[in-house]
Amino acid sequence: MKLGKQSRSRLVGVHPDLVVVLATAIQKTKHDFAVIEGMRTLQRQKQLVKSGASKTLKSRHLTGHAVDIAPYIAGEIRWDWPLYESLSKTIKQAAEDCAINIEWGGDWKTFKDGPHWQLPWREYPL
Repeated sequence: MKLGKQSRSRLVGVHPDLVVVLATAIQKTKHDFAVIEGMRTLQRQKQLVKSGASKTLKSRHLTGHAVDIAPYIAGEIRWDWPLYESLSKTIKQAAEDCAINIEWGGDWKTFKDGPHWQLPWREYPL
């Protein structure tokens, strides 16, 4: 498998290390996935905070250090949590294979965010 045209277009401006992890993961995954969102404008981030879909105006999406991905099965995006847990194993393995540290929003203690992946602040400061 490879990332589709729309997913690739959503990676414009995203940090190359994150792009490498996703390109590696798509070759190893048993469930196809799509990039939902990469870079965000501050206006978009404010909308997400207002709607409750995000909790911060300091999102890594604003700087290209985060992406949201989702399982893509039978031609549609899926939101079933077990699919995100399964996909997380593939993404984490791909990151390890590439020697790139990555954080998954699904591992957060509060506000679990299954689609969210980001490069760590401590290793990728602004």
